Amino acid sequence: MRKKRLEILLSQLAPHPKPKLRWEAYMLDAESAAEIVYIAGQVNHDIRGKSVIDLGCGTGVLAISASLLGAGFVVGVDVDKDAVKVAKANAEKSEAEVEFVIGDLSCAVGHFDTVIMNPPFGSWRRGADVRFLKKALELSDVVYSLHKHSDLSREFLNRKILSFGGRVDKIYEVKVTIPRTFNFHRKEKYIVEADLYRTLKVKS
Repeated sequence: MRKKRLEILLSQLAPHPKPKLRWEAYMLDAESAAEIVYIAGQVNHDIRGKSVIDLGCGTGVLAISASLLGAGFVVGVDVDKDAVKVAKANAEKSEAEVEFVIGDLSCAVGHFDTVIMNPPFGSWRRGADVRFLKKALELSDVVYSLHKHSDLSREFLNRKILSFGGRVDKIYEVKVTIPRTFNFHRKEKYIVEADLYRTLKVKS
């Protein structure tokens, strides 16, 4: 599937009807989601035919994208049952094959070829992104995760990833468009500078 076709399909997915701020439930825009999964799938060949898990899947954008780009098996996990309900409907509409699970990080078990995720940035719950990274490296040898861009964040996340037995292989700069989601948002949309990390587990 071409990237533009994927963007069009993702742009038709339903958003979360009542996103929860405590979980930093921002839906990825279609262009950013397609870019992230294309980097994972077409640039690094970590999607097609692979088992993939999306931690904190929300309404299913990344999990659905992985399925549409040929993943062999896809699981999406989220603690928000309302988000998962929307994700299931979105997958059905897109004819994507994704198994969705309602639960926190502890319910994700086993081994997957690839983790792809847009974790909370940790703006509202300090350390939330770090917990996602730790879990991701327990589940897989290859992790794609999106984080807010800053030099301090890069230094901090590099240290944490090393402590979890991983190493940062590459960082791709991505511009994410966040629509007006919560009452304190004044603009119709915000452009956020973000980093997509490709992290590999260090072989012992």
